[in-house]
Amino acid sequence: MKLGARILKTGIAIVLSLYLSQLLHSPSPVFAGIAAIFALQRTIYRSYLTIIEQIQGNIIGALLAVIFVLLLGNHFIVIGLAAIIVIIINLKFKLENTIGLSLVTLVSIMETQSGNFIQFAGIRFLTIMIGVFSAFIVNLLFMPPKYENKLYFKIVSTTEEIIKWIRLSTRHDYDHNLLKTDIKKLKESINTMEQFYKMYKEERSYLKKDLPEKSRKLVIYRQLNLTAKKALDTLKKLHRFENELLQLPEKFKQSIQEQVDSLIYHHEQVLLRFIGKIPTPPPYTEDNVYLNKKELFDFFLAHQIEFAEQNNPHLYHTMQIVASIIDYGEQVEHLDTLITSFHSFHNNEVSIDDKEKE
Repeated sequence: MKLGARILKTGIAIVLSLYLSQLLHSPSPVFAGIAAIFALQRTIYRSYLTIIEQIQGNIIGALLAVIFVLLLGNHFIVIGLAAIIVIIINLKFKLENTIGLSLVTLVSIMETQSGNFIQFAGIRFLTIMIGVFSAFIVNLLFMPPKYENKLYFKIVSTTEEIIKWIRLSTRHDYDHNLLKTDIKKLKESINTMEQFYKMYKEERSYLKKDLPEKSRKLVIYRQLNLTAKKALDTLKKLHRFENELLQLPEKFKQSIQEQVDSLIYHHEQVLLRFIGKIPTPPPYTEDNVYLNKKELFDFFLAHQIEFAEQNNPHLYHTMQIVASIIDYGEQVEHLDTLITSFHSFHNNEVSIDDKEKE
């Protein structure tokens, strides 16, 4: 089991909220700790949005608690009715994420038997807000998340795994059941990449001079994700239509293997150029032979003539394989263009912390 930063920050946020509540002589510091648990988020920007939403949600919970107690008392049936109305109002104002803490505020205020009810309600409300602000402070100061590192290494590890399977698939040298299982895992990795991309996008640059670089990086990371998806699509086609590949003429099969090898080599080179391990532009450009789309398409057209008079699904399946390879190649070429453009503006400098590698 890995002890992540989020686990540590949750504990620190609880400690800070309880300490501040006791320092301010709050009668129920436990509610601050509960609020800190609800308010801690994955990114600093989300923490900021959470504060805004939690303030609104807590005001709704506190106001309805006061109104119901003053008008109807604090019988448990009244508390249940008030909870329903709090949920409805939060949903109406699109504050779904604050429903839990709004209900905590509502119940913590309505359960009092004290005579000085308004003062008690105010103290409970402020205690809960201490927890919300404690979570934001912890997220801001303690181990702020670096989602660019997480995103980059997830892209690299996923892409390398896909490329390995593509290389084996073109040589028909793999375990079918193992590949089928790995394809499911690779789909999950692609989904994780998209989540990391959203979180990296939410991270805010504090210096204005960093904004252009961040914007260009976002475009590149989006293309890196898309290219990895296309690589996975190609792998799925090669796996699904393996029998069609085996039935192709020898020269056509050899061409597909050579073209796919050059394509995944190009993809690997582009990934290395992004972080500056290979210079931009790459050395010996005239010797670098990547995907030859014309050769691949010419082989397909020649193969098509043999099946022109037949309604054979073999031809349609072969067309899907060729189209997938060409589409994957175009995405790699576009990624190459974006990275070359990026380095022309930022002098081959991309800071990726190897310590973040999992």
